Amino acid sequence: MCSGKEIVLSKSAIKSGEFGRMDESFHKKIHILSADSRIKQEFMGSRLRILCGMFASVVLLAGCKDAPVDVPVVTVENVMVDNVEIYGDYVGLIQAVRRVEVHARVEGFLEKMTFEEGKLVQMNEPLFYINDDQYKARVEKAKAQLKKDQAQAAKAERDVLRLRPLYEQNAASQLDLDNAVAALDMARANVSMSEADLKQAELELSYTVVRSPLTGYISERYADIGSLVGKSNSSRLATVVKSDTVQVDFKLTALDYLRSQRRNVHLGELDTSRSWQPTVTVTLADNSVYGEKGIVDFASPQVDPQTGTFGVRAILPNPHQVLLPGQFTRVRLLLDVLENVIVIPRKAVIIEKGGAYVFVVRPDSIAEKRFVELGVEQNNRVVVDRGLSPDERIVTEGFQKLQHGQRVTWNSDDKFSDSVLNGSAKADSLAKPATDSAAAKKVEQTRKAGVNGSASRGNRSAGTKRDTADKDMQDIYKAVQPAAQKQKIEREAAEQAAKKRAEESVSQSASMQNASHHGAASDASAVEQAGEEKTSDTTKNSNR
Repeated sequence: MCSGKEIVLSKSAIKSGEFGRMDESFHKKIHILSADSRIKQEFMGSRLRILCGMFASVVLLAGCKDAPVDVPVVTVENVMVDNVEIYGDYVGLIQAVRRVEVHARVEGFLEKMTFEEGKLVQMNEPLFYINDDQYKARVEKAKAQLKKDQAQAAKAERDVLRLRPLYEQNAASQLDLDNAVAALDMARANVSMSEADLKQAELELSYTVVRSPLTGYISERYADIGSLVGKSNSSRLATVVKSDTVQVDFKLTALDYLRSQRRNVHLGELDTSRSWQPTVTVTLADNSVYGEKGIVDFASPQVDPQTGTFGVRAILPNPHQVLLPGQFTRVRLLLDVLENVIVIPRKAVIIEKGGAYVFVVRPDSIAEKRFVELGVEQNNRVVVDRGLSPDERIVTEGFQKLQHGQRVTWNSDDKFSDSVLNGSAKADSLAKPATDSAAAKKVEQTRKAGVNGSASRGNRSAGTKRDTADKDMQDIYKAVQPAAQKQKIEREAAEQAAKKRAEESVSQSASMQNASHHGAASDASAVEQAGEEKTSDTTKNSNR
């Protein structure tokens, strides 16, 4: 700034004609003053912007200092070891174990039916009666012929007895004796023939009563009363089925046969060295599963060249007649059992060009991308042949946002798997106080004790285990709660200190900005006052 002495014009200077030179010098000083003012304003503006940027940085740093790191929350499950059953689904045909058609064995007219159609009949129970008049007559004729032959045989025997002593006394010839013996043999043969004819006649007579060949359920009748049945006419009268035990027939492919042989499973043979047998489960028409299971008792020794399949049969009990012969059904055959294999949920597996992999959560809460070799899949579960061990945890939900080596916070359906027990990955949890480490140790001891206790106390009830787990959880929460409260108080104090520092920085920058504006205003007022004095002196000089 210029002082008042520099802008006041003396009368001597005006009189001596130096007013022009002083006027030029005055304008130069005015320009210099205005340039200095602009520089000062630009300097103050840049300084204000720097202070605002520093204030914003301080605020952001203060806010980020205690803000938690954005870590994904995922759901995990423990890797399970289980027995996996491998099934094959086929189409089967239900057939009765015994199915017998009842036929008329003699010709005649049906006179009577003594059964109720569709009901249970017993073995040898009379079903139909055929007219038996002619068959009774044949029996009587056979009896008469038998008596005649027996009489002739008796006479021939007496003749032989009479001629034999005469022959010994040379009173009869050898020819007479031979004729008598031959007549006796012929008479005895006729007797045997007549006896056989009588038996045949009696048997035909018995065929006029048609009986049930087995115990089972009988069908409707195929011939009406009064119909001529037998021989050249229709002889089928009904059908009796034994359906309290049924068999299901289905076809297996040659590939299934080869796979069963490689697994040392021989269908149709009972292997007592295995803990399981090839069983069959039948699904009914309403998609319900039949309550009884069957055992495979037969496998065809050859493959059908037209279809490339071979027949397999299983026997199922059917005490309530739920399965009907001739019914098509869905058959599920137990082909093999994989014992003590690692099983994981199907939804936890990610498949890409490089192969299949899962995310494994390590004990330090780091997600690891692990490639695995998969086996068979059954009921939304897949067998892992290689890549996992039984004591690991895998991510089942939330793996879409994970990367290899990323820290995660996990939870599961297990009661001990919460943010306290899983090593929650927040920024301030990396430097926990001694209470947190003690609580973590207690948590780990509780988890191990729970696992060992479950192994040694397998006979304890589920309610007692839950009560013990609840008590342990309460102790853990009591141990962790003071540390959590302390961290919360420290975090709030740090936030308040940061806000206070930010307010002080804003007030300082505002006071500096006001001072710069005040200096610029004073310089402008001095320049304006000098200009007014110069104008007044010029006016006075002109008047003079």
